[in-house]
Amino acid sequence: MTVGMTQRGYSNSTYAGPQHMALSDWRRWISGLYAQIRTMGVGPEAWNLWHSTRSTLFRTHPMSPLPEDKRAEFDSIALFSYDPALNFEVSTEPLTGPERKVNIGGDGILQMRPIARTNGLLEPIGAELTIFWIGGYGGGLFLPFRDQSSGTQTYGGGRYLLDAIKGADLGQTNDGRLILDFNFAYNPSCSMNPDYVCPLAPTENQLPCFVPGGEMAPN
Repeated sequence: MTVGMTQRGYSNSTYAGPQHMALSDWRRWISGLYAQIRTMGVGPEAWNLWHSTRSTLFRTHPMSPLPEDKRAEFDSIALFSYDPALNFEVSTEPLTGPERKVNIGGDGILQMRPIARTNGLLEPIGAELTIFWIGGYGGGLFLPFRDQSSGTQTYGGGRYLLDAIKGADLGQTNDGRLILDFNFAYNPSCSMNPDYVCPLAPTENQLPCFVPGGEMAPN
């Protein structure tokens, strides 16, 4: 399957369906994109596909998090250069902790609880990260983080590596290790549009180093 937007284009006026149908279409694109990346394997080719497809969606799809008056002038998402040293395959250790409730505005209360801690990031980037499970029907893994670039070169509230409910998941190895490639770190929607309310990276997921990979702060 080819997910690239060259296979199917949008303009802001061509999708006439209800908002919820447009949102479903957006999620199909994102989940299909990540499914293709998992098939390809992470690397520069998959990263270029990820960048070009998401940039086109941001520019043309009616559910783009960009405000409508910003889409016509938008070119592409600003990224750090691809760095293969930022791609990790990590094991995890079970973790328990109290459930956290995050008010996300009109979408209600998001429930998330810590379920695991990475094992394999301490040496290369200075700390391990907590992986959360999002509550509610179906659930899904969620991994937000901050680093020393947050608030300067990247969004101050942090970025996401995993959000399985929306299909943002790079997969795992045959022996069960998670694939965490920081070249695919992306900004939450609230970094681009004040109409969105997003769960931000918690204190325990603050990395002590600068991570020059993934999306930079939106202009």
